[in-house]
Amino acid sequence: MIKVGIISDTHSSFDDTLKRFLEPVDVIWHAGDIGDIQTADLIRSFKPLVAVYGNIDDFAVRSVFRDEVVAFEAEDAKVMMTHIGGYPGRYRGGFRSKIVSYRPDIVVTGHSHILKVIWDDALNHLHINPGAAGNSGFHRVRTAIRLKIEDGRPFDLEVGEWIR
Repeated sequence: MIKVGIISDTHSSFDDTLKRFLEPVDVIWHAGDIGDIQTADLIRSFKPLVAVYGNIDDFAVRSVFRDEVVAFEAEDAKVMMTHIGGYPGRYRGGFRSKIVSYRPDIVVTGHSHILKVIWDDALNHLHINPGAAGNSGFHRVRTAIRLKIEDGRPFDLEVGEWIR
């Protein structure tokens, strides 16, 4: 079993509130808009980090996190993650074709700053957008997710929410 923390849109913010929520996890997945390389380094010094770059991330972040889309396995679950991917029924064209090809069990996207966890019946996977964990942006509530995965199946999903 693995415990995963899922975040997005930190926008250069990784504070004690977020650290406390993510303390029990084994790894953090970040769906882009990290903000700057110092924030990425802070997260990586806290927990192992799997991340994609987002639309606000500069050359320094993109030189470390070179992928717009990553596909990997975690505890026999196939995972695909990107920053701007859309939602079930409304995926970006190129991203949708990657989902169809890879056939992930879990899809993680960011960008919208809106927390959504949806089962995609058409493409048969759990879609997760963890919302926005950072202190800047239009959102008023910061969000993050903890999730356990075992034998290829996600379970025990928990949401952390904090008013900015």
